[in-house]
Amino acid sequence: MRLRVLLFEEPEDPSYNLAFEEALPRAVGCGVSPPTLRIWRNKSAVIIGYFQRAEEEVNLDEAKRRGVEVVRRFTGGGAAYHDMGNINYALSVPASWAGPESPIDYIFGKLIRGPVEALRSLGFEASLENVNDIVVSSRKVSGTAATVSWGSAFLHGAMLINADLSALAAVLKVSPRKLIDKGVSSVKYRVTNLSTIREVSMAQLVEALSSSFAKVLGLEGYYFDMPSPLELEIADALYEKYSDRRWNMERAPHSDFPVVEARVREFCHR
Repeated sequence: MRLRVLLFEEPEDPSYNLAFEEALPRAVGCGVSPPTLRIWRNKSAVIIGYFQRAEEEVNLDEAKRRGVEVVRRFTGGGAAYHDMGNINYALSVPASWAGPESPIDYIFGKLIRGPVEALRSLGFEASLENVNDIVVSSRKVSGTAATVSWGSAFLHGAMLINADLSALAAVLKVSPRKLIDKGVSSVKYRVTNLSTIREVSMAQLVEALSSSFAKVLGLEGYYFDMPSPLELEIADALYEKYSDRRWNMERAPHSDFPVVEARVREFCHR
């Protein structure tokens, strides 16, 4: 068995990218899609965690001035800045693959090794800190988030390659306490681009991530694929939620979108 890899993105529409991000674990969990790694990008966006308040995490006036969209994801964790200088990866596998192990322990004990090993294979001295931060040369280059939902074990993250760190620092808020704890004076200096350490291309990272996730899962390599019509239908249904201000700015729960939920369940039980 090989790992399916999707290079599917809609960079101009962060809401659709996040709708498709949820569509995959839904489809994998209900058995209509195989285990899948997706690699993609947003042109200009801040992606906030499921439990966060946008006004507490984002300088909304600055984001609006720069044309940076704010979209909520379905996993927890902190806010992440996206532009075409970073690469996002998302792995969806059946939760049953964890076996007797707790699915969350399976994600953060095993699956998270995928991006770490990918960077090591490219010559970076990568390590894992604080459970879900990937660090190179004492600087954070990737944050991750995960969930066990809809029958899937799901891990995703954003990796900085040559992103605009000035824009990142301008649109994200970081509490003084967090900065003090990290021993730094600005969010700009807590992170770094991989390109400042050594030259690396998007294509190299795509290959490294695909190969390392396949190895971590014990699969016989990987293959590139396109989204199925059903996956796109599920994403289209979820788009109603991800393009709604109530979801993105007001923390409306999944249950506030019953029509969307009903449509997705219908797709998964065809």
